Formats: sequence, structure tokens, C-alpha cells
Amino acid sequence: MRCTGWFLMACVSCLLFILYFSSGASAKEKKVYTLERCVKEALTNNWKLKAKKEQINQAEYVKNQARADFLPKLSTSYGYRRYGMEQEVFFTGLGGPIEIGSQNNYQWKGRVTQPVFTGFAILSNYRLSELGIDQSQLEVQTQELNLALEAKAAYFNILTADMAVETAEKAAEALEGHAEVARNFYKVGMIPINDLLESEVNASNSKHDLTSARNQARLARSNFNAVLSRPVNAEVEVEEIKVHNPEKGDFQEYVEIAFKNRPEMKLIDVNLLQTDQQIRLSRSKYYPEVVLTWDYIKQGDTPSVSGGDFHQASNWEAAVGLEWTFWEWGKTYYSVKQQQSVKNEVLKTKMELEQQIQLQIKDAVLDLKTAEENVPITKKAVAQGEENLRVSQERYKAQVSTSTEVLDAQRYLTRARVNHFRSLFEYHLARARLFRAMGTY
Repeated sequence: MRCTGWFLMACVSCLLFILYFSSGASAKEKKVYTLERCVKEALTNNWKLKAKKEQINQAEYVKNQARADFLPKLSTSYGYRRYGMEQEVFFTGLGGPIEIGSQNNYQWKGRVTQPVFTGFAILSNYRLSELGIDQSQLEVQTQELNLALEAKAAYFNILTADMAVETAEKAAEALEGHAEVARNFYKVGMIPINDLLESEVNASNSKHDLTSARNQARLARSNFNAVLSRPVNAEVEVEEIKVHNPEKGDFQEYVEIAFKNRPEMKLIDVNLLQTDQQIRLSRSKYYPEVVLTWDYIKQGDTPSVSGGDFHQASNWEAAVGLEWTFWEWGKTYYSVKQQQSVKNEVLKTKMELEQQIQLQIKDAVLDLKTAEENVPITKKAVAQGEENLRVSQERYKAQVSTSTEVLDAQRYLTRARVNHFRSLFEYHLARARLFRAMGTY
């Protein structure tokens, strides 16, 4: 009996241990997100953003490559040359031939090459590589703003979907209650069969709508997890946002903030600096190139290049060379003109971007204003719809109205509830879009 008691206690302990850790793991997997936490985790974990950040590393490597062009380059070569006949020369009156060279010739050469002047091409390439880093960083900032807006939209989609489920549940409960009243009335002969069938059909449709709403809520969570690079089926809950604070500010103030903060505007400025360097790079062809070389040479008539009768064992030589292509039928001229045209294109693109930013802010401000006006209106409509449904149900129970009146009242209430929570979350989404247009989140 004592062993049996210990065995039962051990089983119970193991069961409690398993339940504790399984519930702990489930609780750990299921997170309740605030809007700020949602954005922060998206910016930390999103795979697309991480991939974009790799471009910064790539630009750093390009800069290191460009910097290497300032420094001397080392190279080496090894060669073998054999002549088909003895290297001899005949002189009249001197008898036989005189040997002047070896038939087998080996040479090893080490070379140091240092560019002295390249028409500022190396400097322009280096400056372009530095601007490439700035460009990559600004593109990452743009991606972060887009991702923050995407994360907020996914957050609000969950809230919208949950409110849709809550609305569908209330509608299904109300319509099922109405169908039950209709069944009782039909049993005692107070209503015809078509009234009963109409009530039951609407109750069944409401259950179908509820199932669809729940699936949409699951899909919204999967999309949310994808944005945050979480497992698609991971459980997640979000904190409700039912309060809206009217945004204070005017259009011109928003535009000035956007022009100052938007990374797209800064990126255009970087593009302009890049075109200046491209023009300078094209103009470098107008100048000659000057290169200094230093060679260390070992020769011989054997593979060991250790000298011979006609070879010095080692030698060195230095040279300065100038190369200048001064006529190419206008190729350099048109290359410069092309880059100047590219700069004009960027300037016009900047003007277009300024218009786009103003339009985005105007659109977000109007949406925000519309939502601000709609929230109290739709909230009042919900209260009116609830009262209308209550009165219709009481009238139907007293048999002074028809089933259609109750069904219409329920439909009006459902529409009012949908309009209300949509206007609420459209306000928050419009606010998020306004922040994005201003270059912040």
C-alpha cells in the first residue's frame, strides 16, 4: 500500500509538471501586442528589412574597393622564350659567327604600379562609393517607414477583424433569439410558416457570416505574423484602441516637416551629388593619365633565372608614362552632356516628388478629418440602432409588427456597428499614413 501511494504521488507530480510547462510554453507563445511593440518588433525582425540592410554592407565593400585604387598595385610575371636557331651574327672579315644571345631565355618580373594623375577619375569613383553608402542608408530608412506603416495596418486589421467577429456574434445571437420566438409563435398558430422560415434563414446566414468573420480574423493574424517575421500560425492578441485624439496641425506645417524628414527627399539630394561626380568622372577623359612603374627583373637561360652568359642575374628599372587620348570624335563631350541631362532629370524628379509628398499629406489629412467626423456620428448611429432593435423586438413579441421589421432593425444595427468600428480604425490608419507622409512613425 505504501508503494502504491508513492507511485500515485509520482504520477500526479509528473502530470502537474507537464501541464505547468505546456501551459507556460503556450502562454509564452501567445503575446499581447501594443502598437508601439508591434512596430518595434517588425523593425527588429522583418526579413525584408534585414535583406535591405545588407546593401549598406555591400556599399561599404564598394568603398573599400575604390580606396584601393589610390594605392600602388603589385604584380608579377614569369615567362620562357626559345629561339628557333642560335642567336648568332656574322661580320665580314671576322671569320665564323659570333654568338650574341641564348637560345633559351627565362624571365621573372615583379612590378609596382602607382597612378600619379588620372584626371580626377579615381577621386570621383571614391566619392561615388561614399555617396553609395549614404544612398543605401536612406533606402533602408525608407524601407523602415514603409514597414512601420505596414505593421500598423496589420495591427489595425486585427482589431477590425475582431470587431467584425464581435458584431457577427451579436447579430447571430439576436437572430437566433428572434428565430426561437418565431418558432414559439408558429407552434401556437400566431404567425404563418413563411415568417418562421424567413427568421430561420436569416439566423442560418448569420452563422455563415460569423464563420467567415472568424476566418478573416485568423487570416489577419497570419498577415500580422508575416510582417513581424513570426511563425504564421503563432497565436497573437493585440491591445484594443477605442479612443481617438484629434490631430492638431495644419497642412503647411505637415509639408514643411515632410520636406525636412523624408528620406526620399534626402535621397534625391544624394542623387544630385552623384550626378556631379559622374560629370566629373566623364570630364576626366579630357586629361592625360600619368603612371609610375618600377620593375625588378631576374633573367637567365635556366628556369631558376639565376643569370647566364648573356643575362644579368637581376636588374631593376623605373619609368613614368603618360597616355592621352585627345581625339575620339566627341565621345567624351557627349558623355559629359549625357550626365548633365541625368542631373536635369533628377532635378525634375525632385520637383515631382515634392508634389507627390504634398498630395500624400493632403490625402491623409482629408481622410483623417473624415474619420474624425464619422466616429461620433457612427457611435450615435449604433446607439440608435440598438434602441430601434429593442423596440422592434418588443413590438414583435406583442404582435403589433412583423418579423421583417425585426430583421430590418437587426440589419441596420449590424451596419451601424460595422461603420463605427471601421471609421474608428480608419482614423488610426489615416493618422499612421499622415506620419508616414511626414517621414516618421
